[in-house]
Amino acid sequence: MSILLPDMLISKITDISIETLKQRNIKGLLLDVDNTLSTHGGQKPLEGLLEWIGHMKSCGIKLIILSNATLKRVEPFAKKIGLDHISVALKPLAFGYLRGLKALDLKAKEVAMVGDQLFTDILGANIVGIFTIKVEPISPESGISFIIRRWLEEKILKRKLKG
Repeated sequence: MSILLPDMLISKITDISIETLKQRNIKGLLLDVDNTLSTHGGQKPLEGLLEWIGHMKSCGIKLIILSNATLKRVEPFAKKIGLDHISVALKPLAFGYLRGLKALDLKAKEVAMVGDQLFTDILGANIVGIFTIKVEPISPESGISFIIRRWLEEKILKRKLKG
């Protein structure tokens, strides 16, 4: 399996059920922010997110935000939704993921990474041995680097769906 491919593809984070996690013995989630929990740079949670977080917590799932964004961007959002966070995680480097595992006090095989980008969220988590869940981006980004990355991601994911 390619190191860029996610273990699971879903539409949005709130589609993750407790049953899906328990089947895989997943006890904690590392959560990307931009285009996963909110729009890129936004402070408004995805519709249904707060209820989903409450349900996950009530079922014993540990949650933490793991983002490449700055503290100034991540902290207010994390407070708004009641989660701890790690900012400037340097994804896809292993460093941030290892910090996340330590913060959750879980092993890699007990954790899943949820994010919208293959070249950061999925690649880094696969390197560390964390189960990966790719969500569809909440909204398209306009920067040229995003446009190129999304085009490449589409090509890679089409191969996965064919194979």
